[in-house]
Amino acid sequence: MTDLIIQDNIALKALGERVSSIRSRRGMTRKALAQSSGVSERHLANLEYGKGNASFLVLTQIAEAMQCTMAEIIGDPTTSSSEWLLLRDLLLNQDESSLKRIRLLILNQFSQNETTTKSFNSSVALIGLRGAGKSTLGYMLAEDLGFQFVELSREIEKFAGCSIAEIQGLYGVNAYRKYERRALEETIQIYPEAVIATPGGIVSDPASFNLLLNHCTTIWLQASPEDHMERVRKQGDLRPMADNKEAMEDLKKILVGRASFYSQAQFQLNTSQQPLEESCQLLIKIVRGALNL
Repeated sequence: MTDLIIQDNIALKALGERVSSIRSRRGMTRKALAQSSGVSERHLANLEYGKGNASFLVLTQIAEAMQCTMAEIIGDPTTSSSEWLLLRDLLLNQDESSLKRIRLLILNQFSQNETTTKSFNSSVALIGLRGAGKSTLGYMLAEDLGFQFVELSREIEKFAGCSIAEIQGLYGVNAYRKYERRALEETIQIYPEAVIATPGGIVSDPASFNLLLNHCTTIWLQASPEDHMERVRKQGDLRPMADNKEAMEDLKKILVGRASFYSQAQFQLNTSQQPLEESCQLLIKIVRGALNL
């Protein structure tokens, strides 16, 4: 009996960690998830700390609010077919570098199956959290290269005919992700040479992120949590502060939750380590070297 209780506690703790990780990756505060799912903040806190045994219905509500599958929450997303099971067995014990190599081989295989008339695309995509410098440095980089500068958030709003806040408020996260993917597809197709400043949460959608990685030179613009927060505040955007006394802690959790995705970029540049002009020159050097310009 004691062994069963210990196993239950380990399972509940693992479940809570997965919920917390998915929430951070989505960029949602616990309060926002509570409001969206209809599950109390206290109940969510207990669940994430491994102290609460949530019912199936509660987990369903949480999964729906975070736009993920129940399989992702319970930790087994690869049981839907025999092929998935065989693939999972092959990949399960591989390390991160091996998995990345396998993913790139698969992408190359898919690319070979595409039409050979596809034009070469030398677009550059800047990824990272808000306040990293994607818009400012992206515009400066585009000016230097003579490329089109694209603020993907603006393109999303053009497709939707309303602001991003309105898209998410009226139609939900799923609709926003669809507009985001469509805007990215159109941008890649229309501009063979562009600098794209992407929304911070684009890594939350595997389809969009794979598209980005497969078609663009990607650079993760990093910054310290303090710089992220201060830069967003200077831009007049106080949303991270509104009704949230734990804003910095939430920001750090989002960074941790997304770091493994952001790190898939081909290059990284920390914009907190030098002034803006120096960051710009370093970015230009990285891109010109990558594109042989």
